Amino acid sequence: MQATFPTLTRGRYRARMATTAEDLDAAQDLRGRAFRTGARDGDAFDATCAHILIEEIATGRLACCFRMLVLEGGGDLAASYSAQFYDLSALAGFEGRMVEMGRFCIDPDLRDPDILRLAWGAMTGFVDANRIEMLFGCSSFAGTETQAYLDAFAMLKARHLGPKRWLPRVKAPDVFRFAARLRRKPDMAKAMLRMPPLLRTYLLMGGWVSDHAVVDRQMNTLHVFTGVEIGAIPPARKRLLRALA
Repeated sequence: MQATFPTLTRGRYRARMATTAEDLDAAQDLRGRAFRTGARDGDAFDATCAHILIEEIATGRLACCFRMLVLEGGGDLAASYSAQFYDLSALAGFEGRMVEMGRFCIDPDLRDPDILRLAWGAMTGFVDANRIEMLFGCSSFAGTETQAYLDAFAMLKARHLGPKRWLPRVKAPDVFRFAARLRRKPDMAKAMLRMPPLLRTYLLMGGWVSDHAVVDRQMNTLHVFTGVEIGAIPPARKRLLRALA
């Protein structure tokens, strides 16, 4: 389907959909800087995704970007980026429209909280405009060493594992099976301190994660599959997100 997206503004920033090859080049350049790949970051999935850009209105400087891949339902999950790393067969029966959000990044030189707020408003606007029923993607921890994140993973095990009917199975060759291996009680303060901001927001929306993390040495990250069923987002959180949109 053809994705639609309403242009949004907040403070000094505007969110819009990429429309030109130059827009995509700018997004790939920012991703390369944010992910520290040393080169422009692009892959085959870019051609099938809608790309959302958040820019400074006055200068046109790109502050944030992410991409959205709309799927008609669980039967189309094989076309997603996440399906390279996770066995998503349990989600094949999901009947509503889905969107995979990926390659989220903010200019590492910018610290304005309005950028993240507008990004969530833009995601909410995209979900509403395209009648999406599930938002999903890979939520990344920086680096591939698990030790610093044990409290965060213990918290995910204790409170945020996905429902068994949807839970992804292991597919990647290198994974950290935190749900099976960790026996510790999480230190909640340490857990939240080490939890990636994007994942923290997913969890506040009622999001859930896979029972294992993929060790992605190419991107130098650990990531967990993350799903948010739109109908299950707490009403107060939904009102807040729609106010941002």
